[in-house]
Amino acid sequence: MQVIRTIPELRQALAGQSRTAFVPTMGNLHEGHLALVRQAHERGGPVVASIFVNRLQFAPNEDFDTYPRTFERDCALLQGVGCDIVFAPDESVLYPEPQDVKVHPPAALADVLEGAFRPGFFVGVCTVVLKLFHCVQPAVAVFGKKDYQQLMVVRHMVRQLALPVEVVGSETWRADDGLALSSRNGYLSPAERAEAPALARALRAIESAVAAGAQDWRGLEQQAMDGLSARGWQPDYVAVRRQADLGAPQAGVPLVVLAAARLGRTRLIDNLEVPARG
Repeated sequence: MQVIRTIPELRQALAGQSRTAFVPTMGNLHEGHLALVRQAHERGGPVVASIFVNRLQFAPNEDFDTYPRTFERDCALLQGVGCDIVFAPDESVLYPEPQDVKVHPPAALADVLEGAFRPGFFVGVCTVVLKLFHCVQPAVAVFGKKDYQQLMVVRHMVRQLALPVEVVGSETWRADDGLALSSRNGYLSPAERAEAPALARALRAIESAVAAGAQDWRGLEQQAMDGLSARGWQPDYVAVRRQADLGAPQAGVPLVVLAAARLGRTRLIDNLEVPARG
C-alpha cells in the first residue's frame, strides 16, 4: 500500500487507470469505513482512500482542532482490507491558496436538517469532494448512508455537473446495541455510550408506527423529540422525509427518518430508511 501526499504523485500512480474506486474519509477509522473500502475493492480496480480533515466543513465553534487524528492506526487498518493507495494531503496541498471558488448546493436540499444547524457545512463538503474527485479521477466513489443527507447532496452535485463518477451508498454499520458507528462516538463517556442507542430506538419506533399505518408525521417527530429530551438529550431534529428528495413526507412513497441530537457534549446523527407500504 502506498501513502501519497501530493497531487502530482497521486496522478502519476493512477495514470492509465479507468476503474479506480475511491473512499473519502477524515480518518479516525472504524469498521464502517473499512466496509466502504471492502465494497470499493469489489469493483476490481485500484482502491484509493483519502484521509483529510476538511476545515471548510467545520464551523468556528466546532471540533476541527480536536477532531481525532489517528493516521498510523488508520493506515494499518486500510492495509488490512486491501486499500492500494492512501491519499493524505496536507492542508497546504489541497488548499494552497484561500479557497474562494466553492460549490454551493441548492438550498432546498442542503440548507435543511443538517444544513440548518450547521450553516455552510455542505458547501465545505461539496467543495472538498469535488476537489478530491479531480485529484483521484475515480470511476466510482463509495459513501456511507449514515451521512444520508451528505450522500444525497453529493449525488446531486455529481448529476448536475455531469461528473463521470458513480456514487454508491453503503449501508450504515452499527454496534451490537444498534448505535451507528461514528468517529465521534469516542467522545462519549461510558454512561453516555450506554445511553446512545436510544437514538436508534427512537428511529425504529417511528418506522414501526409508519409500518402500522401512522401518518401524523409531525406528531411522530415531536413524540421522538420529547422522548429523547426526557432522557437528557438535546435533540436538534427528528424528521420524517421522502427518500427521493428529503421533501415533506407523504403516504405510499419510500421515506427516511433522520435525527441529530446532543448527548452531553457529543452530537450524534442517525437515520433509518422506511420502505413504502404495499
